[in-house]
Amino acid sequence: MTLAEGNIGRRGGKSFVLAVIAVFLACFKDWRPYLGPGEIGTVMIIAKDRAQARSIKRYISGLLRETPMLASVLEEETNEAIRLRNRIVIEIHAASYRSTRGYTVIAALLDEIAIWESDETSAEPDVEIINAIRPGMATIPGAMLLCASSPHARRGALWEAHRKHFGQDGDPVLVWQAATRAMNPAVPQSFIDRHMADDPARARAEYFAEFRADVETFISREVVDASVVPGRHELPRIAGARYTGFVDPSGGSSDSMTLAIAHVESDTTGTNRAVVDLIREVKPPFSPDAVVAEFATLLKAYGVLAVRGDRYGGAWPRERFCVYGIDYQPAAKTTSDLYIELLPVLNSNRAELLDHTRLITQLCQLERHAGSGKDSIRHPPGGHDDVINAAAGAIVMALNVASQEVTSFSMPVVAGGTPRCGWWL
Repeated sequence: MTLAEGNIGRRGGKSFVLAVIAVFLACFKDWRPYLGPGEIGTVMIIAKDRAQARSIKRYISGLLRETPMLASVLEEETNEAIRLRNRIVIEIHAASYRSTRGYTVIAALLDEIAIWESDETSAEPDVEIINAIRPGMATIPGAMLLCASSPHARRGALWEAHRKHFGQDGDPVLVWQAATRAMNPAVPQSFIDRHMADDPARARAEYFAEFRADVETFISREVVDASVVPGRHELPRIAGARYTGFVDPSGGSSDSMTLAIAHVESDTTGTNRAVVDLIREVKPPFSPDAVVAEFATLLKAYGVLAVRGDRYGGAWPRERFCVYGIDYQPAAKTTSDLYIELLPVLNSNRAELLDHTRLITQLCQLERHAGSGKDSIRHPPGGHDDVINAAAGAIVMALNVASQEVTSFSMPVVAGGTPRCGWWL
């Protein structure tokens, strides 16, 4: 098996390069001597999701259909695969160590691997996907594993390959690194210069193929493990406890809508600990109004009539929650500020987290980006923070209430127990 890795700037043509290599391997080399009776050799195009993988497939389809010599090799094409007459099939796959097993692989093209999940706690870590592919190449001499991406943080399979093999004479692993204009001079220098002026660190990664030194892991896995209560998935309401809710709303078409509820307990030393009681995530597509109704019912079950939330969607979250008897107020703190306040809470073991896979994964994947004034904390490219955003908000707000940093988290109530939506103390 041959491994090649490319760190190439954006619009540098890496997807087209992968497509050309795939067509050459699929059409100009006879793999049949290595295939058993009825066995099919597979060229796998793997990206973070199938939509991204289709961009390489379109290049491959164009090369096959528009080159008369190659058109005769084409047997059948669907949205997911291109079948050739020489017992080779070219297929698209989402990045998954489960769905990429069991194939006889002559080539695997891994696109934009720098934005794949890399933490060992992720549902689909990049290293495990590579490990799942490699056995499929074991009996195929000359099979190739090709990874191409614009670089990002100094972690994950792309960074490790670059760190170990770049510039090593005689190394069997080929690693190339090239700026955008070195690969594609058609990209105007003025375009790159504008991006350099706006955000130099990001532009150096995007257009000069440099790994970012200003991006670090936000929190260690050990700290997260110490905060998670194994086997605890949800807690019922405790009489007398004061609960806090936080919502990360969504329009229902792309991102999840999430809710977290937490309360505070004091230990024998008088130290306050935030306890996450409930997490709900509704993945798209969904009806926002139906989810608001569901979340309002859950909030009332814990005695919460006033909830904080992300500043998403203007007035609609406030209006819709009010319809169902819940006062929704945008949080004064940004998402990044909530994460910054959450960090010392977790480091000092003053929070109990649910054993929730998405919560743990999103927390471990958060990145710290160095800034001129203060650091910002956010999810990696292509990642999500819907669940951890809600949990962080619930934890921070609950501790603020308990420590009297917020004078009141309750709402004035009119006769009949209905909150006056829009008031906030």
